[in-house]
Amino acid sequence: MAILASIHHLTHYTYDRPVSLGPHIIRLRPAPHSRTRIVSHSLKVSPDNHFVNHQQDPYGNWMSRFVFPDPVREFKIEVDLVADMTVYNPFDFFVEERAQKWPFEYSDDYADDLGIYLSTEPLTPKFEAFLRDVPRGTTGTVDFLVDLNRRVSDAVDYIVRLEPGVQTPEETLTIGSGSCRDSSWLLVQLMRRLGVAARFVSGYLIQLKPDLVALDGPAGTDHDFTDLHAWAEAYIPGAGWIGLDPTSGLLTGESHIPLAATPHYKTAAPIAGGFTGDPDTKTDFHFDMQVARVAEHPRITKPFSDESWADLDALGNK
Repeated sequence: MAILASIHHLTHYTYDRPVSLGPHIIRLRPAPHSRTRIVSHSLKVSPDNHFVNHQQDPYGNWMSRFVFPDPVREFKIEVDLVADMTVYNPFDFFVEERAQKWPFEYSDDYADDLGIYLSTEPLTPKFEAFLRDVPRGTTGTVDFLVDLNRRVSDAVDYIVRLEPGVQTPEETLTIGSGSCRDSSWLLVQLMRRLGVAARFVSGYLIQLKPDLVALDGPAGTDHDFTDLHAWAEAYIPGAGWIGLDPTSGLLTGESHIPLAATPHYKTAAPIAGGFTGDPDTKTDFHFDMQVARVAEHPRITKPFSDESWADLDALGNK
């Protein structure tokens, strides 16, 4: 049986004097295409005096538009959700015969609709050089995407970057490092240049400590944690949108919970909005994310404890 994991996500702004909040778009509800089952979800926004419209954007993602009629001294967003962390095989999908080998062509039925996911930015020197290094021979589509994801992961050292915005592919390759959103945008642009429809994804990442230490390969995290994350998705005929995480170089799995998947990173931001007021206004920002296991059942890698067996024996004897 599955592990149920809960996320508590707090974003809190306080101001030293009243300010007028502009309309805010909040994209913190798991997207409809999430393969990880969401058991429950709640969104609480303060102050209470606000108007809200729950909507879907043009790409099918959930979003909420909040309007605050009165000046405020604080702005707080709280998300609580419970996710079913049942493990699934990320390669469990079917690829149409026409797309089993790369390069391939999208059918006329979808080509126009996917056009926005094939839009590219101008070529720049380092990006073009990186693109030239990608082998052009006919190969399996899944193998091709796995290799491309690995290439980006190897070329970009992951860093925690607190500055706002997303680096251009040229900046990321020049520096040789970037955040998850930087490497993901680079991967999106690479896939589009190579004829694969791709989109940018923002979401939650839940990493749970494994029951057993791996005998080979990466050991995994030594504690449970969660954070906001970004990755890319490629559209493969037959399979649909398949997630690729260039931070790890792996396909996405049950740990990845998408919040918004869009053609451009600008429309995937979890929170978008601003305020007007005294230019000398001082803002304090507090951010917190916590994960907890709310249900955990015995399994092969973590069976009943000795105490549980003793209780079962006692019950059986009774």
